[in-house]
Amino acid sequence: MQSLCARRGLIVAALIGASAIAPGGAAAATPTLASWDSAQQRQVVRGGLMSAPGGSFQGATPLSTAQANAAMAALAGRLGKNVGVAAGGAVTVVRFDAMVIDQMGLAGVAAHVQSVARAAGLQPPAYFGSEVVARYLGLRYDHPAGTDQLELFPADQITRAEAAWSLAQIADFGGWNVENAQQTLSTFALPAMSADQRRALRIAVSRIGYPYVYAGESDTAEPAGWMWGPQAHGGFDCSGFVWRVFKLSGLPWGREIGGRTAAQMAGEIPRSQRLRVSQLQPGDLLFFGSAQFNSTATEQNVIHAGIYLGDNWVIHSSRQGVYVLPLTGSWLGDSFVWGRRVIH
Repeated sequence: MQSLCARRGLIVAALIGASAIAPGGAAAATPTLASWDSAQQRQVVRGGLMSAPGGSFQGATPLSTAQANAAMAALAGRLGKNVGVAAGGAVTVVRFDAMVIDQMGLAGVAAHVQSVARAAGLQPPAYFGSEVVARYLGLRYDHPAGTDQLELFPADQITRAEAAWSLAQIADFGGWNVENAQQTLSTFALPAMSADQRRALRIAVSRIGYPYVYAGESDTAEPAGWMWGPQAHGGFDCSGFVWRVFKLSGLPWGREIGGRTAAQMAGEIPRSQRLRVSQLQPGDLLFFGSAQFNSTATEQNVIHAGIYLGDNWVIHSSRQGVYVLPLTGSWLGDSFVWGRRVIH
């Protein structure tokens, strides 16, 4: 199969449950469901953010409420803050992310993002703002192609291994990470939209936090007979996300899209219909790579796709799953080639 988006990491063996930290603190020899991030697990144990009683981290097990609260208290102490912790209820991915965002003093930014999306009529899920912030900070891990069954949906209980990965990223932050998120996401704004634009973008926004899955285009795992082959876990690659929003949803504008890859979508319109940044409107398709504006689109020079939210903001599926970035002022802007209008 031709590349549907930029290639991801090497395919590794399917992961199964096992202890991540062997007695004495040695890492397990073979990566497993529990030990895929054994280095980060050891890091957070050494840093006092999590514990491994008896030397067994038990990364495959769900993070309990007590463990989450203890981690948040430790994180607050590390950050020099005194932020209260939550109690009760299962610790899902989105709840954990919200707790972490709160500890870093970014809850107000998350609330701003949430409010803007709601005011624009996009009907965002309740966790949209906090997931935009968490994924902007790079707190989620993208499991390599071949191990997509390890990915988590936003509402799944977070495992200890996934929590350890996130906390390790925060432990490695420099002083600019939180400040950059605060400054950039505080500018989040959206323009007035037509009913048609809102109809498409509501679907896109509702998938915030869904995982990146190579060749994925479905919300759920699919068998071998599914369009582009079996899909081990629900989620999307970059053009698969566009395909899900416009084609699989049955939106009438999806009939204009024929190709499945980013390059095919970018190349099936005449050059005269290509859009520059100044011409973009909410709901436009965006393409990225090394191509020039007047180039012929190929699988080598157009390798990524996204959907324009408006006012310089893009929603797309990449290493942080479905998340939001500014166009100008991020790696997206550096590789933007042209846009395409499907909502007329």
